[in-house]
Amino acid sequence: MDTLELLGHPVRLRIVHAMRGDRTLTTAQLCALLPDVSKAMVYRHVDLLAAGEVLEVAEERRVRGAVERHYRLRRERASIDPATAASLSPADHRRGFTVAVAALVAEFTAYLDRETADPATDPVGYQQHAIWLDDDELTAMVGELRAAILPRLANPPAPGRTRYLLSPILFPSEAAEK
Repeated sequence: MDTLELLGHPVRLRIVHAMRGDRTLTTAQLCALLPDVSKAMVYRHVDLLAAGEVLEVAEERRVRGAVERHYRLRRERASIDPATAASLSPADHRRGFTVAVAALVAEFTAYLDRETADPATDPVGYQQHAIWLDDDELTAMVGELRAAILPRLANPPAPGRTRYLLSPILFPSEAAEK
């Protein structure tokens, strides 16, 4: 299975999100992070991601006679490269977008299902804005967003840090007037 196919399932995409930040997690820990997904499904998708080399075994330990594997994400295998993205058909893009949105909806639903969820006071946002930009303004805005986001992608998990999902979505909603 290629990377595009591996990342083309909402549960596998959620596992990849959970592994970001140079985390090393067991399948049992992933199950705790994805309480709305059956354990069997998490185990099956972890196996697929490991077989596809998106996850690798970082460590193995014997626990009560069984082998407990600790996995880590192989970042270079956990995204679609620009050349592959450029070669995708509109149907491929539609499917990828659908998977990304399905994973986002599942993550938000899991957040809302937690007893401690409080969208009124937690930093939760899901507004959409229609903005008018020429090519130079768009390029500048994308550069500013990257400059703000990229350094924070390297933040590891640490006491006092909460994992947030940030999902910038940008596409032209109308054709430019000529």
